[in-house]
Amino acid sequence: MAYCWKTDLNTSESHEEQHEHQEFHSVNQSFFPSHVSLGFDQLVDEIRIKIPFYQSEIEENTVCVPHAPNWDSTRHSLHETHQIPLNELTSQTSELSCHQVGKTPVIGFRRSVLPNPENMNKQSSCGNPIGKYHGGDDYRINISAPSSTSLDKINSQRESENENRNYHIGFESSIPSTYPSFSTNFMPKEENKRSRNMNIVKHSLMLSEGSFPPRTWESTQPENTELTGCSIQLVEVPQGSNKSLASFCDEVKKIRETYHAADINSNSGKIWSTTAAFPCQLFSNTKFNINICIDNSTQRLHFKPYANYLVKDLIAEVLHFSTNDKLFPKDHLLSICGYEEFLQNDYSLGSHKIFQKDKSVIQLTLHKNGKVPGKLSRKHEDDHSQFYLNQLLEFMHIWKISRQCLSTVIKKYDFHLKCLLKTQQNVDNIIEEVKNICSVLGCVETKQITDAVNELNLTLQRNAENFHQNSETSAKGLIEKVTTELSRAIYQLISVYCRSFYADFQPVNIPDDISYVNPGLHSHLSFTVYAVHNIPETWVHSYKTFSFSCWLTYAGKKLCQVRSYRNIPVKKLFFFLVNWNEVINFPLEIKSLPRESMLTIRLFGIICTTNNANLLAWTCLPLFPKDKSILGSMLFSMTLQSEPPIETIAPGVWDISQPSPVTLQIAFPATEWEYMKLDSEENRSKPEEPPKECLKHISRLSQKQSPLLLSEEKRRYLWFYRFYCNNENCSLPLVLGSAPGWDERTVSEMHTILRRWKFSCPLEALGLLTSSFPDQEIRKVAVQQLDNLLNDELLDYLPQLVQAAKFEWNLESPLVQLLLHRSLQSIQIAHRLYWLLKDAQNETYFKSWYQKLLAALQFCSGKALSDEFSKEKKLIKILGDIGEKVKSASDPQRQEVLKKEIGRLEEFFQCINTCHLPLNPALCIRGIDHDACSYFTSNALPLKITFINANPMGKNISVIFKAGDDLRQDMLVLQIIQVMDNIWLQEGLDMQMIIYRCLSTGKGQGLVQMVPDAITLAKIHRHSGLIGPLKENTIKKWFSQHNHLKADYEKALRNFFYSCAGWCVVTFILGVCDRHNDNIMLTKSGHMFHIDFGKFLGHAQTFGGIKRDRAPFIFTSEMEYFITEGGKNPQHFQDFVELCCRAYNIVRRHSRLLLNLLEMMLHAGLPELSGIQDLKYVYNNLRPQDTDLEATSHFTKKIKESLECFPVKLNNLIHTLAQMTATSPAKSASQTPSQESCMLSATRSIQRATILRFSKKTSNLYLIQVIHGNNEMSLTEKSFDQFSKLHSQLQKQFASLTLPEFPHWWHVPFTNSDHKRFRDLNHYMEQILNGSYKVANSDCVLSFFLSEPVQQTIEEPSFVDLGEKFPDKTPKVQLVISHEDAKLTILVKHMKNIHLPDGSAPSAHVEFYLLPYPSEVRRRKTKSVPKCTDPTYNEIVVYDEVTELQGHVLMLIVKSKSIFVGAINIQLYTVPLNEEKWYPLGNCII
Repeated sequence: MAYCWKTDLNTSESHEEQHEHQEFHSVNQSFFPSHVSLGFDQLVDEIRIKIPFYQSEIEENTVCVPHAPNWDSTRHSLHETHQIPLNELTSQTSELSCHQVGKTPVIGFRRSVLPNPENMNKQSSCGNPIGKYHGGDDYRINISAPSSTSLDKINSQRESENENRNYHIGFESSIPSTYPSFSTNFMPKEENKRSRNMNIVKHSLMLSEGSFPPRTWESTQPENTELTGCSIQLVEVPQGSNKSLASFCDEVKKIRETYHAADINSNSGKIWSTTAAFPCQLFSNTKFNINICIDNSTQRLHFKPYANYLVKDLIAEVLHFSTNDKLFPKDHLLSICGYEEFLQNDYSLGSHKIFQKDKSVIQLTLHKNGKVPGKLSRKHEDDHSQFYLNQLLEFMHIWKISRQCLSTVIKKYDFHLKCLLKTQQNVDNIIEEVKNICSVLGCVETKQITDAVNELNLTLQRNAENFHQNSETSAKGLIEKVTTELSRAIYQLISVYCRSFYADFQPVNIPDDISYVNPGLHSHLSFTVYAVHNIPETWVHSYKTFSFSCWLTYAGKKLCQVRSYRNIPVKKLFFFLVNWNEVINFPLEIKSLPRESMLTIRLFGIICTTNNANLLAWTCLPLFPKDKSILGSMLFSMTLQSEPPIETIAPGVWDISQPSPVTLQIAFPATEWEYMKLDSEENRSKPEEPPKECLKHISRLSQKQSPLLLSEEKRRYLWFYRFYCNNENCSLPLVLGSAPGWDERTVSEMHTILRRWKFSCPLEALGLLTSSFPDQEIRKVAVQQLDNLLNDELLDYLPQLVQAAKFEWNLESPLVQLLLHRSLQSIQIAHRLYWLLKDAQNETYFKSWYQKLLAALQFCSGKALSDEFSKEKKLIKILGDIGEKVKSASDPQRQEVLKKEIGRLEEFFQCINTCHLPLNPALCIRGIDHDACSYFTSNALPLKITFINANPMGKNISVIFKAGDDLRQDMLVLQIIQVMDNIWLQEGLDMQMIIYRCLSTGKGQGLVQMVPDAITLAKIHRHSGLIGPLKENTIKKWFSQHNHLKADYEKALRNFFYSCAGWCVVTFILGVCDRHNDNIMLTKSGHMFHIDFGKFLGHAQTFGGIKRDRAPFIFTSEMEYFITEGGKNPQHFQDFVELCCRAYNIVRRHSRLLLNLLEMMLHAGLPELSGIQDLKYVYNNLRPQDTDLEATSHFTKKIKESLECFPVKLNNLIHTLAQMTATSPAKSASQTPSQESCMLSATRSIQRATILRFSKKTSNLYLIQVIHGNNEMSLTEKSFDQFSKLHSQLQKQFASLTLPEFPHWWHVPFTNSDHKRFRDLNHYMEQILNGSYKVANSDCVLSFFLSEPVQQTIEEPSFVDLGEKFPDKTPKVQLVISHEDAKLTILVKHMKNIHLPDGSAPSAHVEFYLLPYPSEVRRRKTKSVPKCTDPTYNEIVVYDEVTELQGHVLMLIVKSKSIFVGAINIQLYTVPLNEEKWYPLGNCII
């Protein structure tokens, strides 16, 4: 990156200091190379540095002290340390440099400046510590120091001991401040008091006026700030003292100000029905059935407009028919009955998603625009409200408490200070108030405060000892000077605290304690880790010493790591702290670091008993927030969570500016580096046309779709040819993700490619918002592309954008701005965004980040919508409490507990009247249907809650509230399925998918939409008896029983046909597991859909080490039986396979979008989507590298594999048996199978059944007329054998009852047998139906008469038209032939009407011969399909080296084992390529 440094314009810096910096750079260059690559080919994992310690750190009982200061000749700072002489360091450095030639640069704790002794004391630990190693030991000292001679002897001995060791130059052990007690006992006996009776060598402590160390802020303190007396004054800062927070608040306010409350276009306060691009292929000539009610009128009009009819034109037509007044269509709106959802006037009917999914009669209501109150709109008062985060964030109540406490303590401090100046006594009171001030400010005690308190003690003690020698005036002046120093130290602590943390106060005049220095061009990254404050007492007893390590990361990868091996014990001052005061140097030049570099610091405790290091806390921070480096001393909160998530380390992962129990103090150099954007080479000449092989290789690599799926070698290849890539042969995320690193030159080239790239679709930019791309320019361009999406389009991708917000560099990023802008334009977006942000706060990290975004959203939404959010939040809280109480109750009491607790919901609605449903903001509810509420008996005991619709024309709304289940994964799966369904609809393919709504509302809880009239496949199996899951006709019988009319049955069959195919495709691609008959549901209208997506991406459940999910997806023989109508229409199976493969290929063309959506959720904390292997699973199922023919063949194999998988049926059987045994009497009233069975019986009772005649199809079947209990009539066909089997079943089931005698075949006479049998069977049926109620309403009787209804016409056409009609019985084979790059590919799809000579079904396979080819017989063959007259293959046959088709003949022979079935010769040059075509088979025996 390009950076420039800024220095103070004050030219008072001494020449000695400038010379000092020049020396620093020359020395550093001998340590470090001039350039360090930041590519990720080789990462510096961890470099350990052994620091030569004093003997006191090795031998526990030995005390080693640096040389005693000579108070008469030289004044020494509290910060003074023992330094190695410059000439010694230079000579050692040269020696080290010789050994390090050509090696990886060592990362160590080296000085960034080698100061002159007289310049060492110019900066404090809260100022600029660069180049200084501050004392790391106790500040309160009470022993005398040894002579300088003894210390020199110790040093020389120490150097001789280390002479032959492989130690790098480091800093010695902690050097004490002015009055050190340098012992290994860091815990003095009197920990909590500062005694003035200190044992001090008197002659060495004679202080004069120049003895205090000079402070940086003395020269920069504002002149109008008087620190004498009550010197500390606070001012309230509502927007927060932190600059980044205040800036964010201002930015949010600006965004909100662009949308005035008076602007009806952006502030209608209405919920608009979502739209999509008009699906031309789906609605080419479609008409809708629409009933329209006029507002406040009983009048209802019926219209049948075309799908492309504009809503405003329909309104005009309605007004024309309903009134003679001249009314303007633009003044009216159409709403959907039962919903607070309005159609968009400027869009066509078919563009609205509700019309795309609902083909029944749609009920609409016409409103005058003025009559529809925009109750959720922003009001005039909202335009003038102010945005202060402390008013909205949950944790910000701490601010107010801190300010009040601090003000109170400062007043007490001021009072005791005045008393001290008067009496020169009671210093303990002053010290106690100073401690209280530090306690309010995060229990942080700075070096200056410690030194000032020591000075105050010393001064008062000296005055007491020399009472008769000093005048009262001089003593008072000296105390004033010391207390002024103390007040300044407190003042500076408050300033640092307010600059570091979010606070709503700050000092009246903030001192500028930073003195800028010239860093030099090749300055390396350096800072001082000073101390960790407020160590918990439990740590003090558990760990003997503490250390830390530093990481430097970028894009989730380590640039390098430094580990400190200086294990420092805890010390007790006002509070427990660990004081390292250690300078950290990285071997990386600041100018070469990416501007999005993150620094992570981890705190370790060394266990007393085992000496093992435990990670205790960590924090992370951006090196260049706001594109500028951090300056001066700063405080950072530390989190006590487990290991930091290196892959997601970003500014929002942990809020360093939110106070926490443990606080880290770091001092950064006084060098303000600022990022400067380099001018890239825009005039690069256009690259030459690459060879075709290169373009093909780029195209193949682009099929990987995500840079995470590319190997290192393929990335290098793609980057090498980066200027040949474009939107036709590659994707931008792939190209940029292949960059070898993030150094200055590489990033410049990435930006060049970025500016030149032409996006084929805005959604392509989603891939640039993953964690792999922290670069702000790249993310900015991505957001610019997404801004081209309409609100309703953006709505589909909100979960991913909320996750992408994690990796933004600050809260003012373009992505955050986009989300806030769109939330102001659309209530749908604002509502969904609210619950996504609310739920995201439950993630392990980023909680505070999302809290701020949520606060900004609520501010932008205005009071009305924000109040609505609060009501919904309260509703969820009540549901959660009810769920917990029902769970904790015993089985017999649960129903009573539920009834009692439902009363809380009734009270809630009495207070608030109405509330929008969190699942769908267009649904408004006003109460509870008490009797319809219940609970399910599954493990989580979910509640079934039925709300009363606030719209009088709407039906009641039932939802499931789940507590204990993580619904975020279900939300993601359903979202991806919805995206696939949208793709199909745009391609003109309606797969009849039911995709229910699901919303996670908190940790382990959420709402699920209940689909009306849906029943699990398990219940259908249980109704069919013990072995229901093993029967072939279970599903077919169930649909027959619920669809008596032929039209209804055909519609159900068609819906099942499409929906089953759709769910086969989506569950295969997403690898949905744990599939059994209790999470597959059916509706009476034929729709099949899946529920419960706790297992996906192939993470199957295992039982005894064996996977329970053995099939690619659920498609069983009973489903095939229903589709083919019991085998009567085998071509329907071919149509089903065709439909599946078509749907699969359509989705595959959008593989990049699906993989991007999943990749963006990798760090959402979902249990089964966490790594590259999960993305690879979906990639392998999508197979984007395959042609459509190859993919068709692949998916057909999966269909056959699923169809032949018997363990699926076994699993269903086991699950059904388990459910039967686990059935509890405590089940909710509306969910018990017994009551459901009774309900079905009541509606399915039969009055009578009569045989009319023999069927027209065959004389073996009787045509029976059945009269239902509701006087409806249906026809069915049964054989005599079926009657006989019915009687046998009744005898087994009702052995204790007397059944009517059955007219067996031996009862029939030889003459007039037909008439006799008709009469006997009619009499038998009459006795059965009019006899025992239990028998007449049993499942076997009802199934017998109501299953398989037939058309009431003389001629019966084909039962359902799902595909091509076959009027002839000619044997045919369907092929797709393609020829490309000398490769001939034949896809064998289907055959029909093939038979063996005896008329039976063959087990046919296909053989191919390519003629002529003299050198060999080019024979290929397919697998055989057993015993089928209409087999499906979808197998590919390939011939290579076929340069041209002219002169070639393809000979196709069909055989059943060795028996000839049929053949055809195909002249290849006459074949239409890449098209499906049926070819007749000749020489066949039919």
